[in-house]
Order: sequence, then C-alpha cells, then structure tokens
Amino acid sequence: MSTSIANSFTKHFQAEVHESYQRMGSKLRNTVRSKNNVKGSSTTFQKVGKGTASTKARHGKVPVMNVDHEPIEITLQDYYAGDWVDSLDELKTNIDERMVTANAGAYALGRKTDELIIEKLNDLDASREAKGTGAQLDDTSGLTKEKILMAFEMLGESDVPDDGQRFAIIGWRQWGELLAIEEFSNADYVGDDTLPWKGTQAKRWLGTLWMPHSGLLKDGSDLRHCYWYHKTAIGHASGQDVKSDVTYHGDRASYFVNNMMSQGAGLVDHSGIVRMRCKEV
Repeated sequence: MSTSIANSFTKHFQAEVHESYQRMGSKLRNTVRSKNNVKGSSTTFQKVGKGTASTKARHGKVPVMNVDHEPIEITLQDYYAGDWVDSLDELKTNIDERMVTANAGAYALGRKTDELIIEKLNDLDASREAKGTGAQLDDTSGLTKEKILMAFEMLGESDVPDDGQRFAIIGWRQWGELLAIEEFSNADYVGDDTLPWKGTQAKRWLGTLWMPHSGLLKDGSDLRHCYWYHKTAIGHASGQDVKSDVTYHGDRASYFVNNMMSQGAGLVDHSGIVRMRCKEV
C-alpha cells in the first residue's frame, strides 16, 4: 500500500510541477527558436543567409542561390532544484505544502531557462566583435521614444522580418518609461483593447510584443541592458523538459523532491538583435 501511495504522490507532484512551469515558469522560452526532445549532449541550429533572385536564358538552367548555411552548436546542461516535504505537513498547515514546493521548483527552473537565454543575449558584444554584425544603442538616456524609433530603424535596415515574431524585453524601470509615452499607452493611438493598464505584463506595439523582465543585466549601478530581437535570432534546446523525482526517506519521514531539466541556449543570428542600454537614475 505504501508503495502505491508513493507512486501516486510522485505522479501528482510531477504533473503539478510541469503545469506550473508551463504556466508561470519561463517568460522567454516561447519568444525564441525552440527544439525539444534533443538526443545527446548538444544540437545544431542552422543560420541561413540571404538568397538572390536572378534571371535565366530560355531553356537555360535555373541559377542557384548558393545560400550560406552556418551551423550553430548549442550544448545542453543539466539543472536541478530539490527540496524536502514532510509527509505530515499537509495535515498541520492550511497551505498545500506539495503545491508550494512544486511551484518553487518550477519557478526556479523557469528562471534558469530565462537566465540561459538572457546570458546569450548578453554575449552579443563578444560575438559582434568576432562576426562584425549586430546592432546596439549605447546611449546613456532612459528608454525614450527617440531610442525606440532608432532601434526600430536598425531592425528594418537589417531586414529583420516584421511578421509578428519580434520581441522586446526591458527592465521594470523601462516599462514605467514606456507607460509615459503617449503613443504606447493612450487609447487614441493604440485603441482601448490594447491598453497596458489592464493588469497585463506584456503589450503588442510597433509589431512587437514588449514585456518587462527582472533578470536583465545591469552595468554598474545605472545601465540596464534591454533587447529587441526576432524569434529566430536565439535558439533554445531541451533534452529533458521539467521532470520531478520523489523519493520517500523513512528516517526523515519526508519526501525528497528533485526537479530537473536539461537545456541550453545559443546566439544564432546577431543581425536579428538590437541592444538598448538604458540609464536608470
């Protein structure tokens, strides 16, 4: 009987962790190229160059574009988030201890997923030096309308598709600065349905989904690194999605809950990203 109870506990717990991770764990995973169920310790994303259309003579051969393909390898790493759950805690408290621990594990793994993606966005400078590509705005002002329009122009000059797959992640200070821009927050410009005052933490504007994030790098004490990018510019790979293992320890009368995953991220296309450094005073 005790074995079946433990199995039931494990199945319920794993379902709760997976649901919590999908619901509130990672904010950025769906904003990048994603490859799931990767077998092995690494995987490859293809960076495809631009093709050129040409004419041909009657009955002649169709010209070949010779599109450049550059493989980008992403290595997967294993991550764990574990904790103890006393078997009698749920009898003594008014909270669901199992759900609290499940959420804590899911949030920890979700933050790690976002951390992996942001880390690769922060690698943009070193990669730009090596590749000679990518765009950045190193202005020391806040997130002004002028800076946003300049970044918008850079994306256009780089032929970044305006296909609904552009994303911008900014700090909470910058989110407040966006709310002060009339074209972003006034119903006369964006309509009543897309106002950012209705409890959401994301808003579509300029063909881009804007969202605040607390995990962005900060230079010193006052320069926040914000990014505007296309979904295809960053790759994320998962060998093992969020999984939980629950083991009962009789000497502790407790369950040890181990949440784990195997994931990695990489910078695929530098030209699809604009970095905006914003001063926080």
